[in-house]
Amino acid sequence: MIDITRRQMIGALAASGAQIAFPGNGLSQSLTPKFGFDEVVARARDLARAPFEDAAPRLPDPFDALDFDTWRDIRYKPDHALFSNLAGGFRLHTFHLGFLYRRAVTINTIRDGIAAPIPYSPAMFDYGRLKLDKAPAVNTGFAGFRLHFPVNDPHVQDEAISFLGASYFRFLGRDQQYGLSARALCVEAGTNRETFPFFREFWVETPVSGNNHITIYALLDGEAVTGAYRFDLTVGQESTLDVQATLFPRRSGVKFGLAPLTSMYLTGENDRRVRDGFRDELHDSDGLLVRTGSDEWLWRPLGNPARERMSSFLDRNPRGFGLLQRDRTFESYQDLDLAYQNRPSYFVEPVGDWGEGRVELIELPTPDETNDNIVASWAPATPPEPDKPFSFAYRVNAGLDMPRLAPNGRVVHTFEAPARALGSSEPNNPGARRFLVDFAGGDLSYYVSDPAQVEAIASTSSGRVLRASVTANQHIDGLRALFDVSVKPGDTADLRLFLRANGRTLTETWTYPWTAPSGT
Repeated sequence: MIDITRRQMIGALAASGAQIAFPGNGLSQSLTPKFGFDEVVARARDLARAPFEDAAPRLPDPFDALDFDTWRDIRYKPDHALFSNLAGGFRLHTFHLGFLYRRAVTINTIRDGIAAPIPYSPAMFDYGRLKLDKAPAVNTGFAGFRLHFPVNDPHVQDEAISFLGASYFRFLGRDQQYGLSARALCVEAGTNRETFPFFREFWVETPVSGNNHITIYALLDGEAVTGAYRFDLTVGQESTLDVQATLFPRRSGVKFGLAPLTSMYLTGENDRRVRDGFRDELHDSDGLLVRTGSDEWLWRPLGNPARERMSSFLDRNPRGFGLLQRDRTFESYQDLDLAYQNRPSYFVEPVGDWGEGRVELIELPTPDETNDNIVASWAPATPPEPDKPFSFAYRVNAGLDMPRLAPNGRVVHTFEAPARALGSSEPNNPGARRFLVDFAGGDLSYYVSDPAQVEAIASTSSGRVLRASVTANQHIDGLRALFDVSVKPGDTADLRLFLRANGRTLTETWTYPWTAPSGT
């Protein structure tokens, strides 16, 4: 006979999800724990202790050899969307495996605290031009998922957020069109040791009918780290995504990039190294905005360099950073189909203290607009170590103009030109470069009638500033600052510029790297 104690029996019943009635009180209680973030953290901890398994099984024919167009033609059928029984709210669609997306992820829904996987069925999809000889296996799986919501019209379901590929995700607010993306984590970005951790499993909370908020949990895995993530999406004019994460490094000395953002910059007003036919500008983002721990606002125009370029902004407890699309003028892009003027800006706001570290910007050369060549993230000065869980939290804001960012005057244009003498009495300096920076907003319109009250505070980390001046720019109801800098051939200088009047700072700080051509 096997002797089983009352406590052991209760534990076994609880593990099975059974309802347990306790005599004497007339109450029935379920001991099944509700699924939540703590469960994902426990799974990430266990996963970090196991050997890393990267192998993904070969996809069944014909999905193993799909090109992009054929894969994109596989559409999820809207009448199969999950949560369709909830009025006026979210709808969940899945992505099919194929093309670059070859690793199946498990997608679960959570209802009343109980998680259950979404089973694959070929009936979910319209396969378009793809001809199937037989129905795909029931264990084929999914590449990712997206959530739809009436973002712009109460009667139209728009895509609000998607998770597809490695740890990438992107989301939208009102009147926005997809451009840049976010990632859960960067690992050794900008080095030849870079790896791409990926989400193995998701859990999506069943939303409340008509509510614009939804919660998603995700399990991250990779060669260098595992992690548990919670995403709380709130859809609106400016949608927000609150992120809570706990990492478990697998090895020491790894450079992690927290809250990474990824974008594309091909050509623009300050960098025309690559031209693209009729479009004078072509980018998803045109600048990096940083709000430092000391509450200084920095603006760094993006570029498409001939060689990889990495810039670091050292800080302690940063208050925010993001990749912004400031140019909202259709005439800059002249693209009727892709609407670059409606690409969202993403701005990250840390929750709590992030300590010492740096905002790191990586710019890669690209010959066309198909590559995301811009990465911005926060790199802690002291990397997280194995056996020491590392937790952090932040909010990502998706918006268009977002005037609360850089509340003073902001940079709206950056131009470069050869530095020529401003008058006949001044000599030309053939090795010098001229920078023209337009500022608008804040209190700058007050000074348009008398720009002489404003001074341009320009500096360079090497070489010297030859001259600096300010003039009115009525076209933007703001001011244009001009300054010339001379740097030794082949040297790189970090340039800085802001406007000041009567000792009061009027603008954010424009910052820019410039390398003087060799042989000048």
